[in-house]
Amino acid sequence: MDSLAGTEAQPRSTRCRHRAPPTRTRRTRFVCVSDTHNTTVKLPKGDVLIHAGDLTNQGSFSELSRAVAWLEKAPFEAKIVVAGNHDLTLDAPFYALHGPHFHNQAPQSPSDCLALLTSSTSITYLNHASARITLTSPSGPRTSFSVFGSPYSPRNGLWAFSYDTPPQSQTTLTPADLPALWDDIPLDADVVVTHTPPRTHRDESRLRRATGCEALRRALWRVRPRLAVCGHVHEARGAERVTWDLGCANTAFKEDGVAGWEDPGVGGKQSLVDLTARGGRALENDGSVTVV
Repeated sequence: MDSLAGTEAQPRSTRCRHRAPPTRTRRTRFVCVSDTHNTTVKLPKGDVLIHAGDLTNQGSFSELSRAVAWLEKAPFEAKIVVAGNHDLTLDAPFYALHGPHFHNQAPQSPSDCLALLTSSTSITYLNHASARITLTSPSGPRTSFSVFGSPYSPRNGLWAFSYDTPPQSQTTLTPADLPALWDDIPLDADVVVTHTPPRTHRDESRLRRATGCEALRRALWRVRPRLAVCGHVHEARGAERVTWDLGCANTAFKEDGVAGWEDPGVGGKQSLVDLTARGGRALENDGSVTVV
């Protein structure tokens, strides 16, 4: 009551007209990188940093220490990281079998290497797992989203986090032919981060072959996240919008169209993808996914 002393009550309609305007919100800016392989590049400003794997060349403690220090210094409110096939020590079962092939003179400790990421207070490390990210900074967008992250990629040589897939020559695939690991992506995932790309999306190799995973592509059709971030195939960098054909009752996993962004070129350091109305490619509630 003391706070009202000396004031004159106003009519209800007048008080309503003088309410403070609603707090303005801004868009969330994601900075997505992958396959940095021991380089500590200068990062653009943003709210959320996503690293889609291959922080290192062979996953040694010293390599990972430098990578984690670089990530921890980056001024982002949230930092989401998955491993890649080159981050060997983060796949403890693989390293137990094949570690001497890479570090025979100086064996590494997978538990010590993993602790660099899991003990970080500023990094969300996802090993085929989900998390809820909530941005609370007063100067930030104050958004919240669910994310699933996984380090796995189809087997190609002796590398970590690998799984078997049908041969490229097999054109007719049944669910029994495909790996089941991507069934673990929850339906409420807003963002999916994988080291491997989905098949036929950001996965074309120098040999002009699609090297991505068909099971992951089908999982993205099922989940339909707003953003899918991947890496692994260096020469396939870029971004595209995939629209699923959800009106065809008899054909699952069908795509209605793909719209791509042009890569800035060999000398380009980054691609800016504006998913707002101002950028002309606003996200819509149409089941489409942006793959970067």
